[in-house]
Amino acid sequence: MEKRPTHAVIDIGALRFNYLQIKTLIASGTKVMAIVKANAYGHGDVDAASTFESMGCDFFGVAVAEEGARLRNSGVKKPIVVLGGIFPNQIKGAFALGLTPVLFDLNTASLFNEFAMKDGSVKDVHVKIDTGMGRLGIRPEDADRFFREFTDFKHLRLEGLCSHFSSADEVDREFTDRQLALFRKTVKTANDLGIQPEYLHMANSAAIVEFKESHFNLVRPGLMLYGAYPAERMCGKVELKPVMRLSTRILQLKNVPAGTPVGYGRTFVTSKASVIATLPIGYGDGLMRSLSNKGHVIVNGRTVPLVGTVCMDLAMCDVTHVEGVREGDEAVFLGGQGSVEIAVEEMAKKAGTISYEIFCSIGPRVPRIYV
Repeated sequence: MEKRPTHAVIDIGALRFNYLQIKTLIASGTKVMAIVKANAYGHGDVDAASTFESMGCDFFGVAVAEEGARLRNSGVKKPIVVLGGIFPNQIKGAFALGLTPVLFDLNTASLFNEFAMKDGSVKDVHVKIDTGMGRLGIRPEDADRFFREFTDFKHLRLEGLCSHFSSADEVDREFTDRQLALFRKTVKTANDLGIQPEYLHMANSAAIVEFKESHFNLVRPGLMLYGAYPAERMCGKVELKPVMRLSTRILQLKNVPAGTPVGYGRTFVTSKASVIATLPIGYGDGLMRSLSNKGHVIVNGRTVPLVGTVCMDLAMCDVTHVEGVREGDEAVFLGGQGSVEIAVEEMAKKAGTISYEIFCSIGPRVPRIYV
């Protein structure tokens, strides 16, 4: 069956361009871990990882073991690091697929060591330090005890030591500097116990741009790979190309008089005779409901407002002033049409969220077309 016209076009050339731009920001010997979790921020993890691997990317970062399994089963060869941890019942499968766990507690480390011992192997692992994110990781004050016990795990090799910035996109550097100092202190704790991790990694997209001292010998770009900026002020510091173009086509046009309510709850009422276009896309596809009466779409080279409440499967826009509009005309939510463009940062601002959520919300019902 032919598909409806709602789809997201993914520009492989833009993915390649953004990856190369990141390489210009780091030292020649610094490795790259491309973050492809959450389906590569909605862009398609298998295709994104394959693109980056063909360009020599060194590692891939995923959130959960299932994501790593999908990549490995699709043919990705480079190391895949499971940043969100691996549950005990997943250890056997992770070993079989060669996934690298990030550890943050002694119990899980002990289980991995036992499995590696039975397997007769030495397993590469990464350990995460909580320097202020307050999420996963070993607190710096507990690091000495952790590493002392870790030295007993003869079948684990500490390939990487990492942490995560909470505020690297903020103008005020104080907290980020504090996190970096805590991480360096924890690295010294490990070194003093004879533990020398091969890789140190902490820099996300924002830190890659603004905190060169945090690059160490491995960086973890995510959002930048997909053509969006962690903060508006970074636009002038590196050129990125948008990767995703989200569009559909007008399903129905309706000429309505003044005083016509549109959508659930009658949140929009026409103030004059209007032309309302209904589009086959809704929050079931990832078009956020918070864009109701706030968002915009491009039709025939003109930016027009979304009107009424975004429905599960449909959304409406006011095309009264679009000359020659017809059913079947393209409507663009993200990306460009002619000389007009809607950037993900703009959509996120109107939705009251961040670019990450806009990308990740675009669901599996929207086919990705790779060009």
